[in-house]
Amino acid sequence: MQMTRDIPLQPDQSALLFIDVQNFAAHRDGAEFGGLSDAEFDAKYGWFFDQLKTRVVPNMQALQKGARAAGIEVLYTTIESLTKDGRDRSLDYKITGFNVPKGSWDGKVIDELAPGEDEIVFPKSSSSVFVSTHIDYVLRNLGVKQLVISGLVTDQCVESAIRDACDLGYLVTQVTDACMTYTQARHDNSLETIKGYCRQVKTAQLLMEIGHG
Repeated sequence: MQMTRDIPLQPDQSALLFIDVQNFAAHRDGAEFGGLSDAEFDAKYGWFFDQLKTRVVPNMQALQKGARAAGIEVLYTTIESLTKDGRDRSLDYKITGFNVPKGSWDGKVIDELAPGEDEIVFPKSSSSVFVSTHIDYVLRNLGVKQLVISGLVTDQCVESAIRDACDLGYLVTQVTDACMTYTQARHDNSLETIKGYCRQVKTAQLLMEIGHG
């Protein structure tokens, strides 16, 4: 029998994971953009935030609503240290020079995608959620075999999660129009690069698949 990644979601063994859709990196007042004038912000991040507002976050909201209605677990990961000063974060994050302190506003999921009171949020301090959290243990306890991934940014933390999930034995679906990075070229290149690891669909297709399109 030929094996394939192109398998429709089975809700009772599926989870939707949002990657880093948080104030730090997806809100104008986030610390990642601290110190930038409006002109500098618009020049460097204007396109990215326009895409988030007009297309990507609405798609994420539709996925969140559809998954909840279908009984699919909805999970979140955010960049957030386990300490105030970030001494526990990865060497890469230390070199990069940012820290999202434990319990901070920057570490919260954006209001537009606020987690439900019984939905799980994993604070992470490395690019891959599978490296610095116990998500693999939790997914297995939940009986999850198929993982849907949406989030930020496409060519960094999203790619890391997809690769690690595949290596750990999950069937991964990437929702391509519910992920984004800082330029269209980077986004498109990432999708082309990662497609060998996962099934790639758009929001409308996934919602139709789970009966909530």
